Amino acid sequence: MRVQTFSRVHILQEFQLRCQALAANDNRGFKQEFEELNEVGKDLATRAGESEVNREKNRYPYILPYDHCRVRLSIQNSNPHTDYINANFVPGGGSERDFICTQAPLHNTMADFWRMVWEQNVRIIVMVTALKQKGMVMCDKYWPLEQGTVHHGLIQVTTVTRKQGPDCFITTINLRQRHSPTDRVVTHYHYPCWPDRGIPKDSSSACAFTELVRQHLEAIPRLGPAVVHCSAGVGRSGAFVTLLWLMQLCARGILPDVRAAVEDLRLHRMWMVQNLVQYIFIHQCLLQWLSGGTGGTSASSHPHIQGASSNIKPHSQDQPHSSSGRGERTGRRRRHHHRQKPPSDPPQNTIQQILHPGNLLRRLLPSSSLFNPGSHAP
Repeated sequence: MRVQTFSRVHILQEFQLRCQALAANDNRGFKQEFEELNEVGKDLATRAGESEVNREKNRYPYILPYDHCRVRLSIQNSNPHTDYINANFVPGGGSERDFICTQAPLHNTMADFWRMVWEQNVRIIVMVTALKQKGMVMCDKYWPLEQGTVHHGLIQVTTVTRKQGPDCFITTINLRQRHSPTDRVVTHYHYPCWPDRGIPKDSSSACAFTELVRQHLEAIPRLGPAVVHCSAGVGRSGAFVTLLWLMQLCARGILPDVRAAVEDLRLHRMWMVQNLVQYIFIHQCLLQWLSGGTGGTSASSHPHIQGASSNIKPHSQDQPHSSSGRGERTGRRRRHHHRQKPPSDPPQNTIQQILHPGNLLRRLLPSSSLFNPGSHAP
């Protein structure tokens, strides 16, 4: 079946009209869409993360990985609990496992983090948080900031080069298992100017950073998923993955659907895109990117989107599932006793299901060809 594609100009025009409609009447459309996502995924099981033996491995006690798509580490010393890490496979356009979204490593989970990177053949790590914010540790330093080597468990981590861009740091890291001659190169993208519970001050900066990662993913063979983390691995991480996913759609001439993408992500990890501000920000960034790529038209050229962000009061940044106001660091307080079955890939026997916007690109392209259309991985 041939799927209709559109020019970038047409996609921009359609998306502008969509954003204008959502932003009308004090962002009524944005608010309604986001509220409709509140219950998505809430009944999915998180038993491994709730287990007493794994609790100390969670940075925030109520932000836990769903069981059906959690990343499982290899079992060490016949201990079944050594397979746990607070991380989920999430879709990003090509398959159910294009990305791993995870919490920032803790001091006691750094070895697990690097073991996950090694076992999943990860070549790109994206970090969208500062190490500290207002005196609070957002992420423990799990790699050498300068040239040098550290060891975490059986993994040797060596920083080879570190380059500074306008708003990010790009570090080349060499990984090696102890007592093994085999090594791997991992690129670490660090974007520290995205604040917890909020959005970057400059949407063009976020667009440029996301496009930089997108181009790298396009240029390399798809050997394993890319790891994305902030502090809890849900709010900023979800916004980043959504934006990159929809950039991929638009680059292939397919109309984007932010709501559908976020819904799909929330079936794989709780609270992806955690608050209304972040939800609107995705639209703002995508509109800017469509207008002129990474360095194109500024957000002020789109007053309906600029207004959409500025009209939101500060309290709106708190995630809507809890009244505690702790934002990304807050987890769900209430537990559901009825667990629904893990979602499986939707059947592909009807046009409506095939064309569901949230799944469209990964239905069109084999998982091995998302970021490198010429590759033919087994």
